[in-house]
Amino acid sequence: MSTEANNKNVFLLVLVAALGYFVDIYDLLLFLIIKNKSLAALGVPADKITETGLNLMNWQMAGLLIGGFFWGILGDKKGRLSVLFGSILMYSLANIANGFVTSIPMYAAFRFIAGVGLAGELGAGITLVSESMSKEKRGYGTMLVAGIGLSGAVAAYVVGDLFEWRNAFFIGGGLGVLLLLLRIGVFESGMFKNMAEKAVSKGNFMMLLTKKRGFKYLNCILIAVPVWFVVGILIGIAPEFGKALHAQEYLDNGKGVMFAYIGISIGDFLTGALSQVFKTRKKIVFIFLTLTFGSMLLYLLSTGWTARNFYTFCLCTGIFTGYWVVFVTMAAEQFGTNLRATVTTTAPNMVRGSLILVTMLFQWLAGSMGIVNAALCVAVITVGMAYIALYNLDETYGRDLNFIEE
Repeated sequence: MSTEANNKNVFLLVLVAALGYFVDIYDLLLFLIIKNKSLAALGVPADKITETGLNLMNWQMAGLLIGGFFWGILGDKKGRLSVLFGSILMYSLANIANGFVTSIPMYAAFRFIAGVGLAGELGAGITLVSESMSKEKRGYGTMLVAGIGLSGAVAAYVVGDLFEWRNAFFIGGGLGVLLLLLRIGVFESGMFKNMAEKAVSKGNFMMLLTKKRGFKYLNCILIAVPVWFVVGILIGIAPEFGKALHAQEYLDNGKGVMFAYIGISIGDFLTGALSQVFKTRKKIVFIFLTLTFGSMLLYLLSTGWTARNFYTFCLCTGIFTGYWVVFVTMAAEQFGTNLRATVTTTAPNMVRGSLILVTMLFQWLAGSMGIVNAALCVAVITVGMAYIALYNLDETYGRDLNFIEE
């Protein structure tokens, strides 16, 4: 294959993976944005909307966790493309089905199916891009995937605000179906093809439970837990923090999440580029993790917040937590080709799932010390664990990924 043809194939691959992640994030955030008005339209009493919404979120989270394992293992056994096609088809159809729901059990079932589908997109895309680009340039590819993809949060906010909730779901599903047409020209990873012909164990999650690999896998997850603590708790329940911190105006968590994701998208481009320029993943994560911790302290130790200052905080903190793309890239680079899709697909969903445990700890502490002090404690714990995990991981910039886990 000529260099020009290969470059076109890589460009198409990065574009498809990025747009797939765009639709992925659109769906995740769209549900958060429109769940209250959709539940009200379905006849849920006002005093039950929050509880019902949390239950639906748990169904979606369960789907994400299960889907992470399903798609990750499938990606190592059957190929990265099978996950790219299968995952987007599943969550696109589930999105369309969400627009037809007439009851809460139906809503829960389709959110679960959507969660399963959403779990595969990022890991498969990052794995395929990492294996298809040179070791010197792959950081730029993964940077574009995550950076462009996370801008789907902005689209979700705009569509959720302008359109009736059922139509907003239809738009997401339609975008996914259209994206399938782009995938016709995408090629499978050469590393996977070479590995598939060998008699090695592929997608065996039990291999990650050995002492050495299990420790490395756990560390990959822990470095990103602070990201979801910021989005899920500090910004996710901003109205409650606003009351505790004597905010001068109402702090809109929906708008805050939108600004945070704009920041994360910028941060993904920034951290991805910096990791390439300075030829290091670990040092970039360390710097941005430290900035994240500083922004947490500023938020929780300040009072009298205005809405404008809060949204500025969300944007800046989003930039600092934009080391998400480097985290996923590091996970892909830590393990061999026969486990890479499993790790790269499950790790982000494990981080998302960790929010359940972090929320439980936060709620338990909040009962005795208030939400501000509880958040400070959880911030110290999650960031401290992330620092330790980062120290334990190898530097992976420029690593040759054409190896197998025995």
